[in-house]
Amino acid sequence: MSARKDIEAITDRIRERSRPAREAYLDRIAAAATQTANRKVLSCGNLAHGFAVCSPGEKAALGGHQVPNLGIITAYNDMLSAHQPFETYPALIRQAAREAGGVAQVAGGVPAMCDGVTQGQPGMELSLFSRDVIAMAAAVGLSHNMFDAAVFLGVCDKIVPGLVIAALTFGHLPAVFIPAGPMTSGLPNDEKARVRQLYAEGKVGRAELLESEAKSYHGPGTCTFYGTANSNQMLMEIMGLHMPGASFVNPGTKLRDALTREAAKRALAITCLGNAYTPVGKMIDERSVVNGIVGLHATGGSTNHTIHLIAMAAAAGISITWQDISDLSEAVPLLARVYPNGLSDVNHFHAAGGLGFLIRELLDAGLLHEDAQTIFGEGLRPYTVEAVLGEDGGVLRRPAPAKSGDEKVLAPFARAFQPNGGLKVLAGNIGHAVIKTSAVKPERRVIVAPAIVFDSQQALQAAFKAGALDRDFVAVIRFQGPKANGMPELHNLTPALGVLQDRGYRVALVTDGRMSGASGKVPAAIHVTPEALEGGPIGRIRDGDVVRLDADAGTLEVLVPAAELAAREADQPDLSANETGFGRELFAGFRQLAGRADMGASAFGTA
Repeated sequence: MSARKDIEAITDRIRERSRPAREAYLDRIAAAATQTANRKVLSCGNLAHGFAVCSPGEKAALGGHQVPNLGIITAYNDMLSAHQPFETYPALIRQAAREAGGVAQVAGGVPAMCDGVTQGQPGMELSLFSRDVIAMAAAVGLSHNMFDAAVFLGVCDKIVPGLVIAALTFGHLPAVFIPAGPMTSGLPNDEKARVRQLYAEGKVGRAELLESEAKSYHGPGTCTFYGTANSNQMLMEIMGLHMPGASFVNPGTKLRDALTREAAKRALAITCLGNAYTPVGKMIDERSVVNGIVGLHATGGSTNHTIHLIAMAAAAGISITWQDISDLSEAVPLLARVYPNGLSDVNHFHAAGGLGFLIRELLDAGLLHEDAQTIFGEGLRPYTVEAVLGEDGGVLRRPAPAKSGDEKVLAPFARAFQPNGGLKVLAGNIGHAVIKTSAVKPERRVIVAPAIVFDSQQALQAAFKAGALDRDFVAVIRFQGPKANGMPELHNLTPALGVLQDRGYRVALVTDGRMSGASGKVPAAIHVTPEALEGGPIGRIRDGDVVRLDADAGTLEVLVPAAELAAREADQPDLSANETGFGRELFAGFRQLAGRADMGASAFGTA
């Protein structure tokens, strides 16, 4: 079944815009495939170093170029709950490789920081740039040129985008992504949010807050709300980089291990040594990228992907814009209500039918490119399934349920929660910005109020604690962009702004920083571009200027005469405190090289 005409039209314009860069990219990976396959270009000394710790049989097989060798790139650490399960994966993958007649080696590790730990802390200023560091670290591992395919072990916020950039940079190799899955459900997310707001108001203490948080984040796996980490898993599946049904199976289960072994065997099966060669750089094309964006809208996914998807696509020579993302949002209805867009968590989404149900609904409505290639084979229809454990301990797949198990969580296309997706681009005399509307009530989507200007999130929190914000206002937080301080998430502002909104005030946030994959009920115009440090108009807004944020019309304006706004001198606060401490001094080059948010905020440039 072909995609609907409006989806095809957007895909065609992306294809035409990308053609020169895409053709150059495909030529580059085709040349790499002829130069590097099967370790034939390595000297005997190179190869001896590369298989020194292998068994005699593996050495003979690798030396004779008889079997495929699988490189493992892992983001394991045991501080990050979502990545702790990866500790045991290399052993599972090596075993599966042996069973399939191949070899597997850990090619390298990449850093994996937790935005949940660094929210509101100096370390958050490294977060966005960690994506590019991860891509570079993975490239170091794969640069040994020992491998016929690679598997990537990553789940969370910047890790998966960084790994995708690396995989596409080595696009002549097949690539399979292997998730760890979400932690089991803990304290309901709405209860966690309630306690956070009580703490912000001083009505409960730190002990009560910590108890609530610990009950929410309580074991191995991703956090269960639908933020960037779980949006990543959705993207990897709908773009065909996971095995079907793999994304939301809990860690520590027999099915999770079976899916991991199966993924390793599939990676070996699609190398150039077999008959199903699937280089990831050719597999991921404009159709795959559009499918990912459609999935993001249909699930009310993370605002962070308005940055990451641009950078990921650019690594494959594909150029997408915020306008592409916004236009697709108008075409795609919201089919999922997962916190913060609803009360349920990602486990409830999975139990209601999960991605198999969602992908089938989108395919049948013509909103996805069914003919996009995947690691599982041609076409996306095989992903309309749920994975279960077979009697032999392997993976079985059965059709996704015909009906949603809970239409309050997962709706059929005919009864979508809203007619458009959760992300929208705003434009006006402040610049361009992104807003997530799926969790914002309709009556809160247009805010007209005086600006209160801050140059840090700490300044807003101090004003809140001092009782200075009990009124209608638009919080304008500037100098939070990639070049200013690495574009940290400002998610710690959510409780204070939520309290003020619940008190009946009309409030909104406008910032050149990020908010979060968990952007919630307060209207937030984020990623404002150009940023204040680059002379963006957001740096010329003054206290008391009336700001109009209209998420329905897609506009973001300060109601100041154009001549007056242009004549104002932009503020230039002292940003030296952002430059040192917690490793920030090591990232000075990244801040200087970082592109604009609407171009992926990457140090590598764009397609």
